[in-house]
Amino acid sequence: MTHAEPVEFTHRQILTVLGGLMMGMFLAALDQTIMATATRTIADDLRGFDLQAWATTAFLITSTISTPLYGKLSDIYGRRPFFLLAIGIFVVGSFLCGLSGDMWQLAAFRAIQGLGAGGLMSLSLSIIGDIVPPRERAKYQGFFLAVFGTASVLGPILGGFFAGADTILGTDGWRWVFYINVPVGLAAMAVVARVLHLPHHRVEHRIDWPGALTLIIGLVPLLTVAEQGRDWGWDSGRSILCYVIGAVGLTGFVLAERAYKDEALLPLALLGKRTVAVGVTASTILGMAMFGGLMTVPLYLQIVKGSSATLAGLQMIPFVVGIMGGSIISGQLISKTGRYRIFPIVGSVFMVISLFLFSLIGADTPLWRTMLVMVLMGLGLGSNMQPMITAVQNAVSPREIGTATGAVTFFRSMGGTLGTAIFLSVLFNVLPGNIRDAYASARVTPEFQQALAADPAQAELLKTATGGAGLADTSFLNQLTDVIAHPFKVGFAESVHVVYLIAFFVMLLGLIVVFFLPELPLSQRSAQQARAEDALQATGDGPA
Repeated sequence: MTHAEPVEFTHRQILTVLGGLMMGMFLAALDQTIMATATRTIADDLRGFDLQAWATTAFLITSTISTPLYGKLSDIYGRRPFFLLAIGIFVVGSFLCGLSGDMWQLAAFRAIQGLGAGGLMSLSLSIIGDIVPPRERAKYQGFFLAVFGTASVLGPILGGFFAGADTILGTDGWRWVFYINVPVGLAAMAVVARVLHLPHHRVEHRIDWPGALTLIIGLVPLLTVAEQGRDWGWDSGRSILCYVIGAVGLTGFVLAERAYKDEALLPLALLGKRTVAVGVTASTILGMAMFGGLMTVPLYLQIVKGSSATLAGLQMIPFVVGIMGGSIISGQLISKTGRYRIFPIVGSVFMVISLFLFSLIGADTPLWRTMLVMVLMGLGLGSNMQPMITAVQNAVSPREIGTATGAVTFFRSMGGTLGTAIFLSVLFNVLPGNIRDAYASARVTPEFQQALAADPAQAELLKTATGGAGLADTSFLNQLTDVIAHPFKVGFAESVHVVYLIAFFVMLLGLIVVFFLPELPLSQRSAQQARAEDALQATGDGPA
């Protein structure tokens, strides 16, 4: 048997492969942002507004759990078949979502979609690790963040357009939120099938099914309670049952990983490497802080600044510009200097500063000032995410790139889920009291009293604003006069301050963790070249 010769891809070949990978990633990125503006319309049409969180939870659970599975299996059997499988599952799931007749069906089909989405991100990053040397990798990975930037701008616009149309080609407008993925996904599969031909040297491994099973038992209840706990009550019987099952599952997972050693789904020895340990810890913390910011900024823009969902999406463009700028600048400098450690540190400093500045933004802060902070936060994220992936990929053997990349993506997703659950709980816990306090302060002012006397109907609406119903549906704000709506906005802005202060302290911890990242020399060989050269050496050292 002859082993594959070391393969070196030209810049043009890399860009061709990159085109297929970016189309696959665009599917996952667009799906997250397009749903944000369409969820309410979908939930109303399927008569399940109170069940809408399950559509998000189902997607989140399957995409998070499948991420490390794709990484490990692709290390064993090769990237191409699993990347094509991920796109295929995502396309089928999207088509089924478009056919949904009720909210429970949508949640089930979103779970199928999530099974595909889990591979789109981690496998794209792993494939780039295969064909591009670490020294050059950050340059190309900047393209991926450009995909996310484009999706985060296009998503809310398309979501608003589809949700706002009664019918398109004889079908409910919102169903095209899912159907749009079908042609894009099929095109991505065609490109990937044509251009992605990576030589793969098969290595026999045991597959860690006990690890996969215990991970599912551990994470499904914990992710469920993270998403639903605010409605159930964190100390309710259902929540406590989820904690217990989750703890049992995670204990079983650790025991399974110890037993399988190097063949484990998430090898403990891999997590024992300093670069990987710092990478997954920092990514978890970054995920928490990032989602805390990403979740609350659009809410602030819509409720406090009165923007529509589509306009709020457009107003997030400075954030996208920052991410792309940070990613491109750090990628070019890493390529020129061969040094990467400084960028996650600088990025974390930017994140800490931006979260603190967000905590100072009030109801009357000019929008341009908020947008400047968005740019700074974007620069921080762009300087942090890709260099950390490069550092981790560079620190592991070529055979472990998929597993290591999957681990970083997995922990970032877990951090995001945890952050969303914590920050939403904090926000809705402090919100009612802050709104009541803001109205109590406003009632004694002549302007407020005059506005109330001028239109008695406003008093009835005001009862909604200060009662629990106001938090379930904030559309009544459009019917209030500016003077009477202002205290509600002040209360909301002050509640968001609390969220950003918590995120600020979380990110401070992240900054401390990043200082422990070692600076290893960046390899000049791609993982594919390294694997092929190792195989040739093995045959040369054999029966000579």
